[in-house]
Amino acid sequence: MPPVLTARPTVPASRRPPSPGHVRLPRRVRGALRHAAPALLGYLAVRLLGLLVLGRWAHAQGHGIWPTLARSWDSLWYLAIADHGYEPEPPGEPPGHRPLAFFPLYPALIKAVAAVTPGSRASVGLVLAVVCSLAAAWGIFAVGDRLYGRRVGTVLAVLWGALPVAVVQWMGYTESLFTALAAWALYAVLDGRWAWAAGLGVAAGLTRPTGIAVAAAVSVAGLLAARAGSRPALVAALAAPLGWLGYVGWVGLRLGRWDGYFVVQRSWHNTVDGGSRTLRQLRRQFVYLQEPQLFLVVVSVVLIAAAALFVLCVADRQPLPLLVFAGVLLFVVLGSGGVYFPRARFLLPDFPLLLPLALAVARARRRVAALVLGGAALSSAWLGGYMLLVWEGAP
Repeated sequence: MPPVLTARPTVPASRRPPSPGHVRLPRRVRGALRHAAPALLGYLAVRLLGLLVLGRWAHAQGHGIWPTLARSWDSLWYLAIADHGYEPEPPGEPPGHRPLAFFPLYPALIKAVAAVTPGSRASVGLVLAVVCSLAAAWGIFAVGDRLYGRRVGTVLAVLWGALPVAVVQWMGYTESLFTALAAWALYAVLDGRWAWAAGLGVAAGLTRPTGIAVAAAVSVAGLLAARAGSRPALVAALAAPLGWLGYVGWVGLRLGRWDGYFVVQRSWHNTVDGGSRTLRQLRRQFVYLQEPQLFLVVVSVVLIAAAALFVLCVADRQPLPLLVFAGVLLFVVLGSGGVYFPRARFLLPDFPLLLPLALAVARARRRVAALVLGGAALSSAWLGGYMLLVWEGAP
């Protein structure tokens, strides 16, 4: 007797097991990605425009853009740490402890990823920066979307990608990684996810000196929530600074003095003077110099605009964690007595300052919004090329 043939039940595509080698994202993540897609695509469009302009400009000068993006200035310090730890200085640098000024998370990630992937560590560092920039744009969108809706979140992410020195987001630097950690830590605080907020705060504190701003935001919000009886918030408030404190303490132990990290910073001419050097530089740029350098004028305008935007953020009564993060980071940058030219880059992670602009653009007519965002993207692309190919200093 022949076997009875029966029809196999149809399994909905959403319930079928993934094929070998095929990874399916959780449904919740897929939904969140679809929701953030306009912001991520807008951000990508802005940065690809900047990359195109930079590539054409570099080609006209007879060289490629990979060395500029992956192996220049601070990138070399991070790569040296990934290769050799904190012992030797990069070639051509004087001996000392100056590598200790660079926090360890980014070079540790470069070393770890390079160990399991092909390509040089410089290429890995560049790819990590690009991937982290997308994570940062997503986190920035998530904060804006939670506070004011999808349109504002999208504009906020695009504006972040169109900042004057946004080309650094796709270089072998820590700004993208740090912004991603800061944005998602602030989102976790707003969402009451204290374990995530604490972990991201610790990671931010291991990434840049300004990680203290993320720790301050998480700690202040956590302490306020703890007053209402939230034990996880209290734990997060106490844990968030541990990354920053841990590295600074380790440097102190390594150098045999409690202020060892600050001694290292002084070797880079970085001190805290309450803003007197910043004011002197601003006065010099706009009052005394008859022919100021374009890039330094851009830096000066960014610093003035950042201070004005923070006043607007306070007037708009932004959530306290955002104000604490933005204010501490702004104080660290403006209150520094160190080098002046990289300060626009130091402010790249301070995305809450862009919220007043994002609100205004989102409420404007579509044609006006398109003109503003398009103009910002074009100016960012040109300034990025100028900064890397004409300006002779570090970004």
